[in-house]
Amino acid sequence: MFDSRHIRTFHQVVASGSYSAAARVLGYTQPAITQQMKALERSVGVPLFIRAGRGLRLTEAGEALARHAATILDSLTTAQQQLGALARLRSGRVRVCAFPSANATLVPAATARLLADHPGIRVELLEAEPPDSVDRLLRGECDIALAFQYPGMSTELPPELVETPLLEDRLTVLLPVGHPLARRHAVRLADLADERWIAGCPRCRANLLQICADEGYTPDVVFTTDDNLAVQSLVAAGVGIALMPALVLSFLCHAKVTGRLVEPHQRRRVLAYVLREHLRIPATALVLDELRRAAGARSGC
Repeated sequence: MFDSRHIRTFHQVVASGSYSAAARVLGYTQPAITQQMKALERSVGVPLFIRAGRGLRLTEAGEALARHAATILDSLTTAQQQLGALARLRSGRVRVCAFPSANATLVPAATARLLADHPGIRVELLEAEPPDSVDRLLRGECDIALAFQYPGMSTELPPELVETPLLEDRLTVLLPVGHPLARRHAVRLADLADERWIAGCPRCRANLLQICADEGYTPDVVFTTDDNLAVQSLVAAGVGIALMPALVLSFLCHAKVTGRLVEPHQRRRVLAYVLREHLRIPATALVLDELRRAAGARSGC
């Protein structure tokens, strides 16, 4: 394994033609140059220089290393510049894996601020429902995972993960315009026992079944889909009603549906997950901060 300092010194010795000349250029003593070259030769395993009168001549190994030294040093300089840019947040790539409604609300708001303040940061979007989004984080397929959690569904986190709460996302019942209960400001879950229901992702469906069971009935689920727009269209067509998070209602609004608060009040927690060691990466920490800020702006939801 070469020491980059030794390569720099070797390159200067070759350019200067002697240890003493290289020492003057680099500000070292001649014995220090000699010691570095001896250490480099030990690393290489063969001599790099031979004496030629009062000067130095490269051995075959020295000539081979001299051909590569400039390239090695240029690569090191480029790497240092790139790492410096990453540390100063002038560049960087952060992969965010989120569920659809977060990708449509929180992520765009956070990304817009990043582009304005740190145009060198690039955010790549992936989409997955929890727990798949968190599994992708653990597999190294993304840098930040956004997920949601309903009451009673908490799971033990692996020690390498850090959980960051973003917001409490209230749930509403989605009704077709003209439904008798649509005239109310809030709708009791107990009053929806005879309705047909449209369920969402597995976690959303499990939550629906649980909260209805708490009210003493099993909902009649006639349709299941992860597509939020399809849910609204099905409700508008009178196929059934649905439980919808406020994040979804903020960007999808079918003219023939309306949302009403449910009683007792229901909310889900929206969370960000990151590997503990990745919190030390400036770009990842910055994106996480912007996601927190975007969530804070929606805290009234």
